[in-house]
Amino acid sequence: MLSYRHSFHAGNHADVLKHIVQTLIIESLKEKEKPFLYLDTHAGAGRYQLTNAHATRTGEYLEGIARLWQQEEVPELILPYLEAVGELNANGELRYYPGSPLLAGKLLREQDSLMLTELHPTDFPLLRTEFSRDERVRVSREDGFGQLKSKLPPPSRRGFALIDPPYELKQDYSAVVKGVVEGHKRFATGTYAIWYPVVHRQQIKRMLKELEATGIRKILQIELAVKPDSDQLGMTASGMIVINPPWKLESQMKSILPWLHKTLVPEGIGHTLVEWVVPE
Repeated sequence: MLSYRHSFHAGNHADVLKHIVQTLIIESLKEKEKPFLYLDTHAGAGRYQLTNAHATRTGEYLEGIARLWQQEEVPELILPYLEAVGELNANGELRYYPGSPLLAGKLLREQDSLMLTELHPTDFPLLRTEFSRDERVRVSREDGFGQLKSKLPPPSRRGFALIDPPYELKQDYSAVVKGVVEGHKRFATGTYAIWYPVVHRQQIKRMLKELEATGIRKILQIELAVKPDSDQLGMTASGMIVINPPWKLESQMKSILPWLHKTLVPEGIGHTLVEWVVPE
């Protein structure tokens, strides 16, 4: 199944959370001069046009990045993220949104490298074209989970893997855990960030239990809910599970999340969460 297209959801509340966490991890890795690898297992198209039929049909970005775009004052910690979005919208009008690989490309330095994987037959050529002139980037049409086994560890022994499947198939939840185990076995000091949607809470609870059972330490959970959990169809929340997070990430997200929740969910419903699934 390859029916999922992120262009319908680009810039929504889940993207905002995911990309703020991604940015904070990258900015932390950049504090050392030594190069690092950014690995994106499900990279998508790279950039998304918010004025096209897909984005306007759902309008999800209007309750996501558009709400941040309208703010005159924002937390300093999210400025690198918003500046990267701003580079795509030079005239100040919000028309484009960067997917995780393009955001990484704008944040990484010359000495760093990007490895991007996408299987979708429409999104892969768009991704390849987006990075065709960037020598830091390798784009491949392969199984993203397999990259965690075949491409790790990087020569620099520094790296960050973003694992962001569409969860079209129920087995994706277990595939995430299996992929992390394979990567961690080869590269135990790397940072792994798993994005997840909350559609059925029990699926997330099962995935967390499976991760706990691996014996891997230092697992941090970050979550933003825009609605209470529900049995109805639709995503009520999303989160990031970060293995080996930068030491500042917990306090940074505890600082940012209340403002982010208030800005994205002015009605005040839902919740935020930053807690250790498995401590050090």
